[in-house]
Amino acid sequence: MTSYLFTLLISVCTFASWAQTAQTELPRVLLQAGMYQIQAQVASTPEQRAIGLMNRPDMPQHEGMLFVFDQPQVQCFWMKNTLMPLTAAFIADDGSIVNLADMKPQTTDAHCSDKPVRYVLEMKQGWFAIKQIRKGYVLKSSVFNNK
Repeated sequence: MTSYLFTLLISVCTFASWAQTAQTELPRVLLQAGMYQIQAQVASTPEQRAIGLMNRPDMPQHEGMLFVFDQPQVQCFWMKNTLMPLTAAFIADDGSIVNLADMKPQTTDAHCSDKPVRYVLEMKQGWFAIKQIRKGYVLKSSVFNNK
């Protein structure tokens, strides 16, 4: 039992040190929102999704992070250790935006999709509003079932 607790403690400490460093070297994918292009880092593993955009002080306007899950389900996000305000777009398999949620930095308020989705795109808050991209808008990408 002591060995198990020690292993668990090492795992938690390792994850905690990971989570303190912003991840900026994830694979990227190009998303098309009408005439706008988004360079999105892809967080596809549980560890990458757990860290997300934590501890990143800023990000270029045309960049975001695309969270990819194995199965559609109601996805809920929070902003603990995230330093900049973001908007989450909850996206269906066909690239259509199910709903958008503005999220305040460093909070644990839950922001959830209105229905099961496999994709969530986080952008700097205001990006979707400025571009007039709303619920129902379809994003194009090789990632979605709409190429």
